[in-house]
Amino acid sequence: MSDAVEVQIDGLAGPTHHFAGLSHGNLASLANAGWSSRPRAAARQGLAKMRAVMELGVVQAVLPPLARPDIGFLRGCGFAGDERAILTQAAAEPHLLSVASSSAFMWAANAATVAPSVDTADGRLHLIGANLMATPHRALEGLARTAQLRRLFRDPALATVHAPLPASTALGDEGAANHCRFALEHGLPGVHLLVYGRGHGLTADRLPKSFPARQTREASMAVARTLGLPPARTIYAQQLPAAIDAGAFHNDVVMVANRDRLLVHERALVDQAAVLKQIARLVPGLRIHEVRDADLPLAEAVRSYLFNSQLIDTADGMVLLAPMQSSEGAPAKLAQRLIDDGFIGRVQFIDLGQSMANGGGPACLRLRVAMTPAERASLAPGAIIDATTLRKLETHIDMYYRESLKLADLADPQLALEAQTATAHLESVLGMRSGTLADS
Repeated sequence: MSDAVEVQIDGLAGPTHHFAGLSHGNLASLANAGWSSRPRAAARQGLAKMRAVMELGVVQAVLPPLARPDIGFLRGCGFAGDERAILTQAAAEPHLLSVASSSAFMWAANAATVAPSVDTADGRLHLIGANLMATPHRALEGLARTAQLRRLFRDPALATVHAPLPASTALGDEGAANHCRFALEHGLPGVHLLVYGRGHGLTADRLPKSFPARQTREASMAVARTLGLPPARTIYAQQLPAAIDAGAFHNDVVMVANRDRLLVHERALVDQAAVLKQIARLVPGLRIHEVRDADLPLAEAVRSYLFNSQLIDTADGMVLLAPMQSSEGAPAKLAQRLIDDGFIGRVQFIDLGQSMANGGGPACLRLRVAMTPAERASLAPGAIIDATTLRKLETHIDMYYRESLKLADLADPQLALEAQTATAHLESVLGMRSGTLADS
């Protein structure tokens, strides 16, 4: 796999993107509940980030939005009749309607956990869909996203997409947001770090006090077994409870890694010194930059989402694609220090205001997959995008997405029709045949 490269697969915000505070433990989501959202801007900002990644010379792919509102979910809640009648009834239960209309699938980092073919027992690329059991709105995504990923990675001789773990809170799995892979090159055997927040037998004094821990130890171990990861190169670590209570509901809010680089806040993990020593022993040449709380307090790290940046390797060196919220103050000073130390070549700040207002930064929006040329060539047609496709997607967004959206609008049958029409039209924009990626 000497010619393997990392493909960035981004989720796209849907027409029903809104702010309802559905994510307990996500400070931005809770703080902005009830705001009027801007679906067109949300999707446009995501496309702008994809363009920035492509301009760095990185392969970029896109996952279409899932169908929302999820009428099947609402029927399962006891609402009956045609779609208009169901939406009218659901208006009396706005929380359930919001769950059914969530656009949280835009954060593709939670879609799955990935093991490149160089790391697995059978030499094939493996992915396992995340069950996202911690929150009702995200639990709706697991099977539908897995179906999309199976259409995307369509050659079973090269890739296997596993179903999510059983739908049990004891096996809560949040996908790649709690997973890091280290290797000197993408095509070399890697070391996998899987981070969990809770597990059977952990006493109350070893768990967060204010917010729930979403990923379980049992899920992390089951994910590693399913992916076929070598035990000798797989590490499990507990997320520091204080980090979760500070708003780091996923580990990627306090840690980011790529190849031979690891940027981590000093208050990210339990027994962090021992964990970092173990990783460094398995990955000679690994560069670790551990950020002191005195230089960037944990609360500021969570507010700015600096650690939720994309750390991207390019022909010109490592680039940190960071949210605009980290462009001033202590986060900006830290980014400059990373440049001065040669840890990264440069930092590029990007506006993702709509995603950030719901608690998702640059790294949340993408699932990354190290792939060989043959594996990339086997992807479903239309998945990998170029500048022309991006322009078509921008036109599509401007045509089908509303400028603004209030929570009360979710009960509007016209909005549901607009979302359905947008989903159908997107298939033609991406050049996908019926039954391929867009047919989810």
